Amino acid sequence: MLSGPAWLNEMRRAMVDQLADVVRPDPDEEVWRYSRVGELDLDQIAPATERPTPMVPPGGQRFTNPSAVAVLQNGWITSLTLSDEAAAAGLTVGPVADLPDGQERYGAALSDPADLFGYLNRAFGPEPLAIIVPDGVALAEPIVVTSLTDSASAVFPRIIVHCGANAAATVVEMQTSSAEATVVAPVLEVTVGQGARYQHCVVQNMAADTWQFGHQAINVGQDATAELFMAGLGGDYVRTRTDCRLVGRGAYGRLTAAYFGEDSQTMDFRTFQDHAAPDTTSELLFKGALDGASRSIYTGLIKVRPEGTGTKAYQTNRNIKLSPEAWAESVPNLEIETNDVMCSHASAVSPVDEEQRFYLESRGVPTPVAERLLLEGFFAEVAEVAPVPAVAEILQEAIVAKLDRRTENLAAAQEAS
Repeated sequence: MLSGPAWLNEMRRAMVDQLADVVRPDPDEEVWRYSRVGELDLDQIAPATERPTPMVPPGGQRFTNPSAVAVLQNGWITSLTLSDEAAAAGLTVGPVADLPDGQERYGAALSDPADLFGYLNRAFGPEPLAIIVPDGVALAEPIVVTSLTDSASAVFPRIIVHCGANAAATVVEMQTSSAEATVVAPVLEVTVGQGARYQHCVVQNMAADTWQFGHQAINVGQDATAELFMAGLGGDYVRTRTDCRLVGRGAYGRLTAAYFGEDSQTMDFRTFQDHAAPDTTSELLFKGALDGASRSIYTGLIKVRPEGTGTKAYQTNRNIKLSPEAWAESVPNLEIETNDVMCSHASAVSPVDEEQRFYLESRGVPTPVAERLLLEGFFAEVAEVAPVPAVAEILQEAIVAKLDRRTENLAAAQEAS
């Protein structure tokens, strides 16, 4: 049995009791359309319940003088350090179960599970991590959380963040796995207080056979700003649902993502920009490249509720296919229930721009090099808005590595022919 206070164990038992009645994900549903969930035997999902032997995750040294460093290994907190400055400022990083108001913090941004994986996360999440930034505290350095999976059993990590009124903080979440053929269902909950500024970076670089079903829920308060930046690099099938709810007047939310699929990878993104207050603004830019037989799915909804007058909302998804076998689905949507709004959406799926490539080729640039230059430029727009320079560097290095492999594969194929 997982440990924790009475309220947490009661909630876990309630979730377990309800599991048999939870509707299973179905690709015939719009929110699961085009997904590969049908390939997974959901009845064989067994949770990891034993506290693991702590491992040292890779990548943490990329960040100098972080405000805090935490390691979530198979959903358990196995390492935790705070800088003296952050501790003096009142930053709290630790198990939500240890907080006097932990029950209120849990579910503050996500009151109910959205799907089966949300129920499983609540039922079997061993040690949810809470990050509490007090009102008025501005952290100069990021909080770095590494979520590491090294179990063949299913893993359910959960991160709960509260950025207090007029506070400022940045969290970098590094997602990685060392085990093969596992399922991970992480949940991120964020509440951003009035006038606060919050930034969250996710670098997803899971092992090649990992399946992930993530859910991110962000509630943004009055005159507050929330930025979510994602780099999708690894995994076999990786699905991320993002709910950005602008619940206070003047709230601003920006969602940015870059992804690069290889071989048979599938990158699956579902976004909801929910305007529930007047004079709110949201911006979304997702850009991806697909090589080999990889796939990407993007479905996004801008929803403007009746009280969302004065809304400004923008949504753009662009995909480049690098091989005939690659496949991308891009479905932007609008649902507007009031007047006096300014909304737009755009999507594109295409190969590398022929005119741009021809321009470079006509100046003596070989075709593979020309395409590589165009792809680096394609992703530069995303990397430039990464909230943390080290995250932009990680993204650019990963893209370069993928382009190197592509160049080698093309050369090998040409030599073989």
